[in-house]
Amino acid sequence: MKNPTSLDYARFIIPSIIGILLFMTPFPTTDPDTGVQSVTIPIAILSNWLQAEIGTIIPAIMLIIILITAFMTLLAKIAKPHYILKNDFWNNLFYVSWFWTVVRLIAGIFALITFFEIGGSSTEAIWSDNTGGLLLGEDGLLSVLFAVFLFAGMFLPLLLSFGLLEWFGTLMAKIMRPLFKLPGRSSIDALASWLGDGTIGVLLTSKQYEEGHYSKREAAVIGTTFSIVSITFSIVVIEEIGLGQYFVPFYLTVALAGFIAAIIMPRIPPLSRKKKTYISEADEDDDLEEIPTGKTRFQHGTQMALAAAKKNNSVKKFVADGGKNILDMWMGVAPVVMAFGTIALILAEETSFFVILGAPFVPILELLQIPDAADAAQTMVVGFADMFLPAIIGQDIPSELTRFVIAAVSVTQLIYMSEVGGLLLGSKIPVSFLDLAIIFILRTLITLPIIAGVAHLLF
Repeated sequence: MKNPTSLDYARFIIPSIIGILLFMTPFPTTDPDTGVQSVTIPIAILSNWLQAEIGTIIPAIMLIIILITAFMTLLAKIAKPHYILKNDFWNNLFYVSWFWTVVRLIAGIFALITFFEIGGSSTEAIWSDNTGGLLLGEDGLLSVLFAVFLFAGMFLPLLLSFGLLEWFGTLMAKIMRPLFKLPGRSSIDALASWLGDGTIGVLLTSKQYEEGHYSKREAAVIGTTFSIVSITFSIVVIEEIGLGQYFVPFYLTVALAGFIAAIIMPRIPPLSRKKKTYISEADEDDDLEEIPTGKTRFQHGTQMALAAAKKNNSVKKFVADGGKNILDMWMGVAPVVMAFGTIALILAEETSFFVILGAPFVPILELLQIPDAADAAQTMVVGFADMFLPAIIGQDIPSELTRFVIAAVSVTQLIYMSEVGGLLLGSKIPVSFLDLAIIFILRTLITLPIIAGVAHLLF
């Protein structure tokens, strides 16, 4: 861009600052019921306000959203209407694999049974307050998701579409290769995940791998290590576990543990054994952040940011992008949480399935002096199905220290099959189900001692 004007700078700086204030700036707040003071971010404050205002009708709204999603998905798969298949957004949202179609249908059935308590005592295992009711109740996880996703989805374009991504990615490029053995462009994938959603990072990685910019090893590392959990999802997890007042130390702990895992994971199997070959012929030294002669990294990053901001000068497009984000979050995530969450909670309440799987973690948690180790152990493995499940299962554990550890570990595990894991398997990124299971366990073993150490300092 030649000779940028004051308006060009304003388009970049003002939305980016507003986005940083909403998503990343801690604010003091006081609980109106208990008077307890805590620190959180404005998006969470807005979410809590909305839940307080319309909380009684949110379960009905979520029921409708889940049913519409199930119906439209089935319609897309069977009838294949042109207005869905020819529209990129609707096609990506509704034309999914048969596996995810069945998941959405199961979610619709569970939601109906839970909301209306259909079947009475014969289906109580589905709709009870400890299973489906815990998800679809007035104060349930889906109510939190509705409120957080509404505000986060609407304001995410402030972070993603006005140059902050390009500017920060360019400045970060210099540290990616020595620390993580990755090209500079991967910092943009990581930032997109952090500010937006882990699936965004996977999609970006898959696209660039297919275009020949990443080797098989780089694509596998980025997809499983840098498709990090967004601020939005982290808010939901810490609120669900009942420790919203600890959001700032919680997220700093997650960042520390995730950073250390990102340094270690590319250097050990299975990621270290991935081939360094490319899917197509491309210049392997090609880098999005290559600095032109005569310019500093800061100047080049600013130029890229100004160019990105100039493309997004329409209020209509901003609102449209925000609306798409909201629908994508509501319809993409809510059915998965309802289906996987209900099944997992039934298994947790009615069987010893997760207790058996989590048994090997009991001595590890005891060694780390984590209270209620036996109850917490099952949450160390249930996150492989869905990231929210550890918080749901562990929210009644009395120890705040233990709940903090559960929440932080669940966010740093990254590989959950309900979203990022399923997307990785469906992409061309060279990872198998066994790879993902091993990476999940390794990330848990690496991050758990770090998180436990911080938790002992806090509580």
